[in-house]
Amino acid sequence: MSLCLAYIVASASMIRFNKFLMNKDRFPYSMCLTSCHMSMSFTLCLVLYLVKPGAFPGVVNCEGKRMLVLKWMAPIGVAFAVSLYTSNQAYMYCSVTFLQFMKEGNVIITFLMSCAAGLQAMNRVRCAIIAWIIAGSAMAVSGEVNFVFVGFVFSQLAECFRAVMGEIVLSGGGLKLDPLSYTLFATCLAVLVGGIITTWDPAIPGALAKWWPYLLPNALLAFVLNMLVATIIKEMSAVGFILAGVCKDIALVLFSTVVFAEVVTAHQCFGFMVALGGVFFWSFLKASPYSQAAMLAARLLRMPPESKMPNENTILLPQTSSTKV
Repeated sequence: MSLCLAYIVASASMIRFNKFLMNKDRFPYSMCLTSCHMSMSFTLCLVLYLVKPGAFPGVVNCEGKRMLVLKWMAPIGVAFAVSLYTSNQAYMYCSVTFLQFMKEGNVIITFLMSCAAGLQAMNRVRCAIIAWIIAGSAMAVSGEVNFVFVGFVFSQLAECFRAVMGEIVLSGGGLKLDPLSYTLFATCLAVLVGGIITTWDPAIPGALAKWWPYLLPNALLAFVLNMLVATIIKEMSAVGFILAGVCKDIALVLFSTVVFAEVVTAHQCFGFMVALGGVFFWSFLKASPYSQAAMLAARLLRMPPESKMPNENTILLPQTSSTKV
């Protein structure tokens, strides 16, 4: 609970901080801001590794596995960079509230990717909830003038792909990384260098000199957030990480609407509530798969009954006269 609370506070603070910086009169350079975030994470992880290598057991596990590390971490690094860049760029055009509306569909995208990777299983009830959440998310984003579907696809797919791949390498994949080692490997600086070259603006050096007192704590906060994300993915799975993000979205929408007076239409609010209802019902089914509500949903969709998973109270062998006490 404390881990999720720390993530919600850090993530919400990071979003509002990035929104503040990504103003045309401050530091409207999304790729450069992304580079600051990932460079800080890489530098701090490297310093920590040099000072206390024992805090990076995953690095030891990866000795002699350079190609395996490259196979898993290169696509994660690319997805990480794309997700950060597109998210930062979106702050130039959309409100924070609207961006949180869009992210409700991440639960579905992450689940489908997890199914493809063999981490989750599909059934009729889950398909129905997917349609439920998609309908609500579509209602929440409809009517937005600055909504660009291609940008949305790249941003959300990259974020969900990073979460699913992160779950694999943090729990298996032949690596079993710890959060610090994962953060160290995931900062794909080569990709960012190429991005900076293609998006270079002569005004960037002057903006860096002017806004560095804000960029430095922003990058430090990014490092803390990256560590929390890796820890939550390791402890709760990729879907659990996205569900924790839903709680953050609710808090951030309320905060942005009340404090920053961001406009939310009744149509968008209704769609957001519909999507949230689907997400919370999804979470309830995950936590209580054999509850009455879950069984009723399964019967309504004519699903075959599933056998309950054994637990510590399950009798595995039938009792006989010789086993009875």
